[in-house]
Amino acid sequence: MTPISDSVPSLLQNNSDTPETDVTKPATTTADGSSSTAPSIGTPNAAVSRSAFILCQHYQHLLDKSTPFLLHRWIGFLIIAVIYAVRVLYIQGFYVVSYALGIYILNLLIGFLSPQVDPEFLDLSDGPSLPIRSSDEFRPFVRRLPEFKFWYSITKAFFIAFVLTFFSVFDVPVFWPILLFYWVVLFGFTMKKQILHMVKYKYVPFSFGKQRYDGKMASSSSSEDVLPKE
Repeated sequence: MTPISDSVPSLLQNNSDTPETDVTKPATTTADGSSSTAPSIGTPNAAVSRSAFILCQHYQHLLDKSTPFLLHRWIGFLIIAVIYAVRVLYIQGFYVVSYALGIYILNLLIGFLSPQVDPEFLDLSDGPSLPIRSSDEFRPFVRRLPEFKFWYSITKAFFIAFVLTFFSVFDVPVFWPILLFYWVVLFGFTMKKQILHMVKYKYVPFSFGKQRYDGKMASSSSSEDVLPKE
């Protein structure tokens, strides 16, 4: 029979040979299947990531709160646009930045005026179509680019363009009337194509002039349906 004093050192030696697992850095699996090790809680990278996440949450919260204030949002956009225009006119430069900004705005405007589902690529015999007569069921116009995203994108574009005017590397010398003429021609052709598309499929990308329902009309119609006819 082996003495207990002789077996204790052997057990301690076996425990020291086993590899230790790092519990402070658990391994995670990403979307592509590769595993990555998350930083420990006390590392500076984790603190920076946590602070950035909190700032993003506060920023998104402010955006969500500004959603119903449509007039105030567009007034703020106009202020930023005027500041950018005054800046460009004062320094007499950065016309390439302004041209790129104009092309981007035109692209956003096309998405704002276009329906979410293009009738040109939709089989009207299988799915619902846009109402073309007053007796048809009213369906609200659903944009491909919603109003809030349109405002946010165009405001951010003007802000980025304003920041770029402080870097001389973006001030490329160019004859600006040619860029202006080319943008006006491109804007005219694009709007003509969009208007022809509206006329062909008989839709209006705005809500004014469309049939609306309020509580009084609904209550009166429901009361007429409930009362028996004499």
